[in-house]
Order: sequence, then structure tokens, then C-alpha cells
Amino acid sequence: MIKVKIVNHSPYPCPAYATPQSAGLDLKACLEQPVVLKPLQRVLVPTGLFIALPAGYEAQVRPRSGLALKHGITVLNTPGTIDADYRGEICVILVNLSDQPFEVVPGERIAQMVVARHEQVEWEQTEELDATERGAGGFGSTGR
Repeated sequence: MIKVKIVNHSPYPCPAYATPQSAGLDLKACLEQPVVLKPLQRVLVPTGLFIALPAGYEAQVRPRSGLALKHGITVLNTPGTIDADYRGEICVILVNLSDQPFEVVPGERIAQMVVARHEQVEWEQTEELDATERGAGGFGSTGR
């Protein structure tokens, strides 16, 4: 487990894991009043949270499966990436992919955030790559 500094300007507790094996922490809408998302409309929803991730870590903002299945609400740029050197407020771009308006209420769990290690690459330019069984096959080449 790593320690991450957080500034919480929302009226809600800091995000917490729902179960001992949860990977994601729920992010809540930090709104003064409800916002209605019309079909195919997108909106930037603040969370009131600011974090300082250690070097070598990132946070990904992902949709909540219940909102996606039941209401067609998802995170537009999923997964949204929060870099270790970002210090601004965490905001979530929600989009309504349903044919019905959806009301986002203050304190609603709108997305989940997963914190994970990552690596940076150093490119080694070459003229060709080693052969594999798959080769250049993509976009359905290994099955339906």
C-alpha cells in the first residue's frame, strides 16, 4: 500500500475502497445543485479532490458499471489518466449515451479511480522487429 496526499474540498469523506479486494475508489460529484445530462450531452463534473501521486504512479478514472448498464452514463475519455505531476482538481467527463435525460445529484458516485504503477519507455529504434506466431494480425485476427 502507498500513501497519497489528498486535499478534499468536497463535503464528502475521502474516497475509500468498498471491499477489501476492491481495485477502484468511487469518486463523487461535488456539485451545489443537480445537473441534468440530456441524451448525448457531456459535462465536466468536479469532485473537489486534489491528489499528489508519487513518481511512477498514475490514477485512471473509469466508468461505474451500474451507471453504464442502468442509465447509459459513462466516462467519455475512459480511462482518463491523472499523471503524478498533476495538481489540479480531479474532474470527470460524463456523457449520456442513453435516450433519456439523467440527473447527476450532489454526492452521487459518478466514476471510479484506480491507482497503479507505470513505467516510462526509452525507444530503441530498429529496422525490424522479431517475429511472433501472431505477427501483424489484429482487429479480430485471433477470433470473432
